[in-house]
Amino acid sequence: MEHTPHTVSDVMTQTVVAVGQEAPFKEIIETMEQWKVSALPVLVGEGRVIGVVSEADLLPKEEFRESEPDHMQQLRRLDDVRKAGALTAGELMSSPALTVHAGDTIAQAARTMAFKSVKRLPVVDNAGLLQGIVSRSDLLKVFLRSDEDLAEEVRTEIVGRLFGDSSEDLEVTVTDGVVTFHGTVRDTSLLPVAARLVRAVEGVVDVAFDVTSATPARTGPPVVGPQL
Repeated sequence: MEHTPHTVSDVMTQTVVAVGQEAPFKEIIETMEQWKVSALPVLVGEGRVIGVVSEADLLPKEEFRESEPDHMQQLRRLDDVRKAGALTAGELMSSPALTVHAGDTIAQAARTMAFKSVKRLPVVDNAGLLQGIVSRSDLLKVFLRSDEDLAEEVRTEIVGRLFGDSSEDLEVTVTDGVVTFHGTVRDTSLLPVAARLVRAVEGVVDVAFDVTSATPARTGPPVVGPQL
């Protein structure tokens, strides 16, 4: 079975372009253009991340080029007005930087990106030193796992452990990332548990069940116990 990507360290890019806090405005633009990125970590010292400068941080300079913001704009957008006059990365950056750690799960990084509406996150160690960067496209790499690899993990890590001896009556197939269970099960109450565990497997798109209960449904009148 292939190595299953579980943490940010499994998918992050370790070669990262960054700028110092004294980097001038034009150098920031040139670096972004050269490396085809839309944001850059801002570093001090031996590589500690203190912020991130993005295209959104740079746009106010162009936005307010032709006219000064009126009083109401200044009150509503104080940060953008300030950035319109900024000259260096330290003045332009959003700080403190929103970061993740290499040991964070891929799901944790995805939630952070979604909640904060960012496209990429610097990866730092416990001292705040830059280790890499992870983007949305990096997180989606988990869905490149082969159907065969997913099926093997589900059979080994979930079916065998959850259903025990009755696992021999279950077949697992995977098509385009969708895991389907076929066969019979003795305890159907385990199916919701199986669904939750399968959906937690990195690379699984969805889960479906095509199973029947090994215990026949009871027919006839209900059995009534003795009257006390």
